Amino acid sequence: MIICHSIIRHHLLIALALALLSGLLGGVVSASNAVWIDGSKARLQALDKITARISTVESFVGVAHFFGTLEITVERCAFHPPEDPPENAAFITVYDRGHRDLKPNLVFSGWVFSSSPAVSALEHPVYDLTLLACIND
Repeated sequence: MIICHSIIRHHLLIALALALLSGLLGGVVSASNAVWIDGSKARLQALDKITARISTVESFVGVAHFFGTLEITVERCAFHPPEDPPENAAFITVYDRGHRDLKPNLVFSGWVFSSSPAVSALEHPVYDLTLLACIND
């Protein structure tokens, strides 16, 4: 049963990512006819589960930002204009560097969505990341 749910989730994520990617590359998502605007910065909420510390992390696209042992790089960030239903999407890559500057370990690479954080979430024993917004600065 767990394998079945995992396969279904995997296929759902691929379909959602392809739909979003086609919208980002083409500028328009056909289902809602919504335009995506590229952002220059992503605002993420980071949670350290051990200390219960919640931080707001702002990271420019293409620039690595550190939170605890995580190295977070936002590869792309986009959002809907104000007249459309609110949605933000970001493609992020997350490496865990450990406490001794070991070789970075890739722990997440994929799209995250502000309206549906559980659809594609970072699965880490110590940290959680949630996309709050994509912004132009």
